[in-house]
Amino acid sequence: MPSIDLSDLDFRRFSALVYKQCGINLHHRKKELVRARLGKRLRKAGFEDFTTYYKYLTLEDSGDELVKMLDAISTNLTSFFREEKHFDFLKKAVIPTYAADKNASGFHKVRFWSAGCSSGEEPYSLAMLLSEYLDKNPRFDMKVLATDISTKVLTHAKRGVYQAAKLEKVPTFVVRKYFYRGYGEQEGYFKVKPSLREMVQFRRLNLVEPFDFKEPLDVILCRNVMIYFDRTTQEILTNKLYERLQDGGYLFIGHSETLTRISHRFTYVRPSVYQKL
Repeated sequence: MPSIDLSDLDFRRFSALVYKQCGINLHHRKKELVRARLGKRLRKAGFEDFTTYYKYLTLEDSGDELVKMLDAISTNLTSFFREEKHFDFLKKAVIPTYAADKNASGFHKVRFWSAGCSSGEEPYSLAMLLSEYLDKNPRFDMKVLATDISTKVLTHAKRGVYQAAKLEKVPTFVVRKYFYRGYGEQEGYFKVKPSLREMVQFRRLNLVEPFDFKEPLDVILCRNVMIYFDRTTQEILTNKLYERLQDGGYLFIGHSETLTRISHRFTYVRPSVYQKL
């Protein structure tokens, strides 16, 4: 089937709509990406051109197709224990400190948030890290909230089934402890065990909309998300994340990201790690 042309006007319209809905900044170099990704969605939904599709999106009452359009646009590149230095820092510096503080006060809740969790590799990596700590400190209640704007990747994350190639860099003993190995028709796949799955709560959340959860958080991982936002949206989001953290809480961003160009209240700890003091 031949590709459908995306005019400059339609590209500007979709760019404005995506920015309004989720803060993703689609500059002119993203035109071909938009054409390719939305072209597939457009054909699947039965529309003949981008103009008609855009009009439908802006008039549809349910918003279902709008969510599917945003699913198509979102980028979902991730892996288990991605940016390993963050997990080393959590293991050696952050988690023991929180546990000691909570133990001293008699309060044992520790809450993590994977913001932009994609297909689940990041929150499950966190859950594995926390589970290892809980094996030796069972009195703590450690949970991970995992959110993403894409319903498609959240469905994948909730299933917790991954191809063997996804786990190549995870130590074999860790895979055996936290995953079931597939056999027969499921050969080559691994499924997250219930004990790990129960530590993670998945839900859809648009980061540019108000956060409707009230429980304060100890650690937020919002990594490789803000690179898709313009400076204004980055600043608004960063300060919203600041408000959701406990005093002393940590924010982790991607190694290719920085907060140096925006106004915020975080204290720099190390590259891509900040703290609310």
